[in-house]
Amino acid sequence: MEFNGKRVIEIGSNSASVKPLIEKFCSPAEYIGTDIAPGKYVDIILPAEKLVEHFGVEAFDVVISTETIEHVLDWRTVINNMKAVLKRGGYVYLTTRSRGFPYHGAPYDFWRYEPRDIIKIFRDFEIVMLEADWEAPGIFLKARKPFDWKPADLQDVALYSIAFRMRVKSVKDVISLSALEKLRLVLCSSKIKALLPGALAIRLVKVYCT
Repeated sequence: MEFNGKRVIEIGSNSASVKPLIEKFCSPAEYIGTDIAPGKYVDIILPAEKLVEHFGVEAFDVVISTETIEHVLDWRTVINNMKAVLKRGGYVYLTTRSRGFPYHGAPYDFWRYEPRDIIKIFRDFEIVMLEADWEAPGIFLKARKPFDWKPADLQDVALYSIAFRMRVKSVKDVISLSALEKLRLVLCSSKIKALLPGALAIRLVKVYCT
């Protein structure tokens, strides 16, 4: 098994953590859960953008990311960090949501990933398994970091934005969008929704954030 006696890090361990299962059945040497807020399975409060800064490169044998990368605005930095902290020959396990999954701010929700996106994003890895989520629109990835790994340039990858309901390469692309399209980003903020009457917030989410 890839976990036995290995050093494992989970990114986004506050909500959908698999830490109890891995520790019980797979006997890792160490399992570190990270997230941006305290939680039952969070060992270190750390934004994913600072993984390399905190742990250094090639620090872990296994990287797990559960339901996280759709919530980070700068997804390229986060994924590049995930790849960099992983040892060569190590494995990344990742789940995320695809188009059709409803808005779920925690506190924000930005992106939807399709299998073709993951293939592009992890073209510098060996993709061992890539499957659709059988319960809801989403994906599961298992990929191995090659011993001769060279990081892929991700600047050419455009993702589906849940706020704008179109593919964009970065939030800078929204400068060219209409006022109505720009409004979606504001309406899809959970902080804004908290200020609105319940029925109105629900209606806006259905119209603009799905």
